[in-house]
Amino acid sequence: MINGIYAATLSVLNDDLGLDINKTISHAEKIIHNGCHGVVFFGSTGQSQLISLGDKINLINNLSSSNLKDKFIIGTGLNSLGDTISLMKISKSAGFDKFLIMPPAYYKYDDNEVFNFYSKIIKVISDCKIILYNFEKLSGYKFSEEIVYRLVEKFPNQIIGVKDSSYNLFENLKIDNFSLMPGSESKLLKGLQLGCTGIITATTNATASLARNVYDSFFDDKKQTLNEKLCDVRAVFEKFNLISGLHTFFSQNSSDYKNLLPPLRILNQNEEKQLISKLKILNFK
Repeated sequence: MINGIYAATLSVLNDDLGLDINKTISHAEKIIHNGCHGVVFFGSTGQSQLISLGDKINLINNLSSSNLKDKFIIGTGLNSLGDTISLMKISKSAGFDKFLIMPPAYYKYDDNEVFNFYSKIIKVISDCKIILYNFEKLSGYKFSEEIVYRLVEKFPNQIIGVKDSSYNLFENLKIDNFSLMPGSESKLLKGLQLGCTGIITATTNATASLARNVYDSFFDDKKQTLNEKLCDVRAVFEKFNLISGLHTFFSQNSSDYKNLLPPLRILNQNEEKQLISKLKILNFK
């Protein structure tokens, strides 16, 4: 199982738009130190569909040197079944066996085709732990409760959880020893009350310490003092493209974050002013 506060960590790019390996790893390590239990590389927030396969492989081959490698999950972020399997094999050889995998985007399909997609992966790589990525806005497909139950029943040792960014699963899905993790801080406390195991979100890049406080306070049975602020900060970022907003936020202190792969961009001057002023009202730095 995966428990706790996880960030879909940012990818830091060079001026030539190649992946800066050292700075990407450093960023991930920093947000873990700030409160996250772990991070997912190459989730949608990490520009997964836009970053080259070569850059992904290069990063994975360097991740094993991190002292925090046990806290890393690999997002494949690939439409190709063959490339997904290849990247998983490379990750396995580097010591990583936990993966966040979304069904392919663009094409239309149903539950049976999704079952076949994950079955093909597991047939080749049986020694893996897969977190299903439920995000209809990106893939065009929304997991039903029925397909999750079916996959877990068939592959109980491989299908270990779901990141629910469509929010149609986390309130009702009940599976023993299964990680159910909404994709927003606004769902954290309610999710924990319903039996969820944590969150995987974009904005925990910035809100790691707040989210960790809410998580720890829940399990320590302490009064919640920061959940409202956590949700308010999330709401501010949601007024913008999350990737653009986060890179703009971090670029306040470092120009390293100003590069994004097209068609993504950082916020324009007016948008940036709005973001920073709204966060300042919340006394959030």
